[in-house]
Amino acid sequence: MSESATRLSVFKTYKLYVGGKFPRSESGRVYEVTDLKGKWLANAPLSSRKDARDAVVAARKAFGGWAGATAYNRGQILYRVAEMLEGRRDQFVREVADAEGLSKSKAAVVVDAAIDRWVWYAGWTDKIAQVVGGANPVAGPYFNLSTPEPTGVVTVVAPQDSSFLGLVSVIAPVIATGNTAVVIASERSPLPALSLGEVLATSDLPGGVVNILSGKAAEMGPHLAAHQDVNAIDLTGATEGDLARDLEIAAADNLKRVLRPRTEDFAESPGTDRMTAFLETKTVWHPTGSLGASGSSY
Repeated sequence: MSESATRLSVFKTYKLYVGGKFPRSESGRVYEVTDLKGKWLANAPLSSRKDARDAVVAARKAFGGWAGATAYNRGQILYRVAEMLEGRRDQFVREVADAEGLSKSKAAVVVDAAIDRWVWYAGWTDKIAQVVGGANPVAGPYFNLSTPEPTGVVTVVAPQDSSFLGLVSVIAPVIATGNTAVVIASERSPLPALSLGEVLATSDLPGGVVNILSGKAAEMGPHLAAHQDVNAIDLTGATEGDLARDLEIAAADNLKRVLRPRTEDFAESPGTDRMTAFLETKTVWHPTGSLGASGSSY
């Protein structure tokens, strides 16, 4: 190559992350993603209802194996995600700076906090059952034990303005407790979310546990909220107009768990409420003494 020749940059093709693979949108549509000053950053896939259905199928297929994994193993995998993010820290600093209009130093603080957030939830995977479960006092010759179980497939509408720390803060607690997730990324700033899919694919997270879609929450959201194989929905990012109300109404068709949007600072230390929001409690009765060894549960 001549010394005077100008090298052309290789622009990144962003794709969805569904079932552990990277498909383009089934519709073939894309939309322009710009920074806060209007500078073009990339074209992102504009997901369709078909993409959303495919993501639910992938999440349901992955649910049995992920929910059945030991809590300790889930913690190891979440920690591995943090390890992989640490290795790609500079990339995410650039993407967060562009997405949120931050300086590189402030974006680095956000990325470090997001990595630490994965580690924080990794540490909770084998502890949350002891916090929210336990032995219950009963009047009679029985043991009565309550244990938490994952709800199932959770649709997550990611925060619109916190493209990475907020994103991690809503995904990690869902999967830490054994659920699988279909995530609608921030429409304005989807690139950190789509890059997170690449990290998840190269970690030990099984395909389908997290599925990431980019595009319009107003287009995909109602379909996912009404989907009969979605068990819960997190409305954190459904802040446009009446979207949260409309999605909550649609979710009532099969009695989904709904986490409503609220004002929160994702930089603050998280509590356990995002984990317990998508847990069910199973109570087991077991006779003691001369009644025998058989038990029952409900």
